[in-house]
Amino acid sequence: MACISAVSKREGKGTDPTGHWWSKNREGFRMSDIVYQAIIPIHPITKKNNQRIITNRRTNRPMIIQNEKYTTYENQAGWFLRKPKQPIDYPVNIECRFYRKNAVRCDLTNLLEAIDDVLVKYGIIKDDAFTILQSHDGSRVYVDKDRPRTEIIITRCE
Repeated sequence: MACISAVSKREGKGTDPTGHWWSKNREGFRMSDIVYQAIIPIHPITKKNNQRIITNRRTNRPMIIQNEKYTTYENQAGWFLRKPKQPIDYPVNIECRFYRKNAVRCDLTNLLEAIDDVLVKYGIIKDDAFTILQSHDGSRVYVDKDRPRTEIIITRCE
């Protein structure tokens, strides 16, 4: 199963003059099937670095929950995602370009985990299991002090 993704021209991929995304697969260059695009104009944050430990009142055992910072990010991100008629339930590649406001070290996989959970919560994709989310080809982290954001491009996998 080969995934079609849209990434930088340096890697032999990008847009054509009409603005359509293309990529190179085994058969050569062809138009990719973009099924969803969105921009979340909020500074991207990770899910794992924003957790807190509380004590469950019933069992008196500690448990980990997301702190207010991540919960706020997740709720605000939902405002910028248009929900499709049906959640995506077929194999896809999700390319995320994270533009952060500073060059503080961060983990790409943690950023991807957070955005995957946001996409599932708001019904963009049915599940983030490997049967649907095949890859994150083309995902990168950049610095843009003036406009922190997350650009999401979902393409169908063949």
